[in-house]
Amino acid sequence: MEMRVMKDGKRRKGLVAAAAVLGGVLTLAACGGGDDGDNKGGGSGKEKSQQNVDAAAAKDASTAQIKITPKGGTTNAGTAVDAVQVTVSDGELTSVKMTDEKGRPVEGSLTPDKKSWKLKNPLERSSKYKIVAEAKDDKGRRATENSSFSTVSPNNSFIGSFTPENGQTVGVGMPVSINFDKPIKNRKAVQSHLQVTSSSGQQVVGHWFNDQRLDFRPQEYWKANSEVTLKMELGDVEAAPGIKGLQNKTVKFRIGHSQVSTVDAKTHQMTVVRDGKVLKTIPISAGSPSNPTYNGKMVISEKFTETRMDGSTVGFSKADGKGEYDIKDVPHAMRLSTSGTFIHGNYWGSGIFGVENTSHGCVGLQDKQGADDPNTPGAWFFKNSQIGDVVVVKNSDDKTIAPDNGLNGWNMSWQDWIKGSATGA
Repeated sequence: MEMRVMKDGKRRKGLVAAAAVLGGVLTLAACGGGDDGDNKGGGSGKEKSQQNVDAAAAKDASTAQIKITPKGGTTNAGTAVDAVQVTVSDGELTSVKMTDEKGRPVEGSLTPDKKSWKLKNPLERSSKYKIVAEAKDDKGRRATENSSFSTVSPNNSFIGSFTPENGQTVGVGMPVSINFDKPIKNRKAVQSHLQVTSSSGQQVVGHWFNDQRLDFRPQEYWKANSEVTLKMELGDVEAAPGIKGLQNKTVKFRIGHSQVSTVDAKTHQMTVVRDGKVLKTIPISAGSPSNPTYNGKMVISEKFTETRMDGSTVGFSKADGKGEYDIKDVPHAMRLSTSGTFIHGNYWGSGIFGVENTSHGCVGLQDKQGADDPNTPGAWFFKNSQIGDVVVVKNSDDKTIAPDNGLNGWNMSWQDWIKGSATGA
């Protein structure tokens, strides 16, 4: 469901575990923004409308609770067989799929009672993994949980987890984003051994958001149908005293079509433009007056056919500590921020699309439970979107999303972007 992560202020009262959007390592799904700010707008009628939507969402939710260890976003997970576990309460596991960074399956097995799943063999060091787990309760209602994490590297070395992957085709908004597993003290030395170039000839500059995250992008979006190359020559480069690099590799990825979708929170419509032509206009429901959707340019960083969204993970909790919503099977969800903003299908909201904003900060599209109807707006947008496509939100009552909240550096001016480079423009 639409959910927001909050940090400071009355409206954003909780924070999802920090995640590196960088190497495909991300947090639990939950709709939200999450910088700061107080409640904005929202009368009793609007509050009641959001509560009604929440109630409709929870009415037939699965009771199955899936837990994945390690938590999504972990960057120093252990490699032993018992370091990874998937368990379920109030139900049974029906499927657990674990893959490495190349998409290859990782072996594991369900226990006879289908209450847990364990690894068969130890994991590799300095590697990325993803898990998709599905379960059902005693009424057959389904639940889905996703997790991404990286394993630990040796103490005297550092590595950078990067996105996109080698050979991947992405949208024009996808930056090259690198998350280092240790703090980088000598930023200039490290950045000078990283080179990003484009077949389009666009100038590409790196920007440090902090001592572990470095993103590269051109001044404007990548040119459609171009090829981008990342060269990493970090072997023996000293990032900090006694900490040297391991990686020497070349990564190439393609930029596909240009797709930018603009969400107007006031008219409740989204216009999808591909290669300069309007493909479709879709009715939407954005963030409610109390929890408006961020404005700004947001890049799709993850896609889930189905995923769980739990309000308690992002500060939307009731007196008993449980989430204001906990939907185990949100269809066609695409992440727009680290803090939890999604654009996703919504099967529980009736009569709200194109009419009213009722969410906790996400953008909702009409959809069907089970994600099995290709004719819904949610399914259509999911099928026609790629990682790296841009979703622009305008006319919302919230501020512009922070550039480091997701892959959203496009919300920073080029002059400020260049200032964050350790090697200059």
